[in-house]
This record gives sequence, structure tokens and C-alpha cells, in this order.
Amino acid sequence: MDAHAPTTAADLSPYHHFSRAEWAALRADTPLTLSMGDLVRLRSLNDPISLEEVVEIYLPLSRLLALYVAATQGLYKATQRFLGADGGNVPYIIGVAGSVSVGKSTLSRVMQALLARWPNTPKVQLVTTDGFLHANAVLTAEGLMDKKGFPESYDGTALIRFLSDVKAGKRNVQAPVYSHVTYDIIPGESVLVDRPDILIVEGLNVLQPSRPAKDGRAVPFVSDFFDFTVYLHAEEADLERWYIDRFMRLRLTSFRDPLSFFKKYADADDVEAEAIARDIWTRINLRNLRDNILPTKARADLVLTKGSSHHIEEVELRKL
Repeated sequence: MDAHAPTTAADLSPYHHFSRAEWAALRADTPLTLSMGDLVRLRSLNDPISLEEVVEIYLPLSRLLALYVAATQGLYKATQRFLGADGGNVPYIIGVAGSVSVGKSTLSRVMQALLARWPNTPKVQLVTTDGFLHANAVLTAEGLMDKKGFPESYDGTALIRFLSDVKAGKRNVQAPVYSHVTYDIIPGESVLVDRPDILIVEGLNVLQPSRPAKDGRAVPFVSDFFDFTVYLHAEEADLERWYIDRFMRLRLTSFRDPLSFFKKYADADDVEAEAIARDIWTRINLRNLRDNILPTKARADLVLTKGSSHHIEEVELRKL
């Protein structure tokens, strides 16, 4: 670079910026290992991901992550040799953050499927931080039901302990399970995470830093355990529209389940249902987005930005 050239915003940015076409070119010869049938099973309601999106966005990402994981595995083995220690691979942990209705679940499941097809990472597991929400009874008692999904609504200690045990290579680490039908933790049910090559952790606030301890002690937070982090971004107006559209569709499907927490909304007419959805979005989800989720975007290693069509249009990769 010319020493006398003026400094630009791009020079100062901590990220490399890519258009969709520029990022797609980084796929190289990475093969497409998912069929349309696979994609239909993996995508979430109201998230119109296409095979074209997989080819142009997710294949380059899976290639990048395969390279990162291989490098991390090599570094770990070199460190073990230096220490004269003997141990198995340490799981590579990927954090996925972003707003309600942005498409985190689809992204996480597609990445899980693609990464499991790489020869050095055959075992890829996925957990969501929903399972670490406090039970509804606890949230109700503490007046936090209208702050569900906010940092204070999670059992942070349990989540940190879970990640610490996984990172330590422990066998059969249990993660609690959340039901989106009952809108609550399922008592006695858990997912076992057993020394995966990669663990994907998806949640609203996984990039949220902890508050410093008053006594100066080091306080670990969730992202301390991540090797790579992804933030899925979209404009507020699009997120609101996607949330309301999903709410309207769920009113005709899962809301009609007798066990559904939202069963009371199943028979609302269109006008009333839309007003209810907009109120929930504005009162809870938008507030959480502005106060807690969006401020963590700058902490991510990779930012994927969706346009109004729900397709990823821009990619930002943190410079090393």
C-alpha cells in the first residue's frame, strides 16, 4: 500500500467485506453434499433458504471452518507434545448469535450437516441456549416472563459449567431441552454431548459479555469457550415482518396443539393476531435486540447480513 495514500474506512475496519458474489467465489472446489430434500428438512418455518444460498454462502463458510478446525487441531496436538501430555481432540466450538426470527436455527442446522461431511470433523453436534433458560415457574416468580430471552432469564452458571465440561473433553455432558410448544424447559429431558469434533451453540445472547466482578475476580462468559462466532444480521423492519409472518403461520399449526403455551391465540382473527404479534415483538423482542443482542454484533468473527428477501447479501470476516 502507498505510504502516502489516505487511510480509508475499509483500512480501519476490523473486517474484510465481501459482496455475495465475492464470497461465493471462495467456495473453490468444495462439493455440494446436500440435496433439496435435505434442505427442506433442515430449514425452519418461514425461512426460504435455497440450494443457491447453500452453494454461494454456506459452502465457502464450511470450507473456511474446515480449515480453521484443522489448524486448531494441529495447534492443540503441538501443545500436547510440548507439554508431554496425552489427550483426545478438544471440541471446536462455534457460537451463532442474532435476533429472534433472523434464521439462526436454519443456519446452525445447515452448517452442522455440511461440516459433518468433512473428513476431519465427522461428529458435529448442535445445542441451543434455550435449554438453559430458567423454567417458567422461576421466571414468573422473579417477574421475568416479559424478559424471556434477555440475559437475566438464563441460568448462566449452568451454561458456563456445560461449556467448560465440553471443552475439557468430558464424556456425555448433559444439556437441558426446551419445548417451543409448551414454551418451557422439559423436566428430566436432556441432550448428551459426547466429545464432538465440533459443537455449534446457537442462541440470542451467546456473545454477551459478563459484568465484571466487584472483587476483581476473573469471571468467564459464554464466548470465552468459542473458537469461532457468527452473527446473523438483518434490519429491524425485516425482522419484525418475519416475526409477524411466522406468528401468523404458527397460529394455524403448532399453536393449535392442546399443550401449546400460545393456544389462546390460535382462534384470533387476522387483525387481532397481527396486533398481538406486533405487541410481543415491540415489547420484548425488539427491546432485547436493541439493548442486548445487536450491541454484541461487533464481537463476532463473521457477520452475515440478510436482505429483505431473507437471503444473505453481505459477508464480513474478521481480519486475523
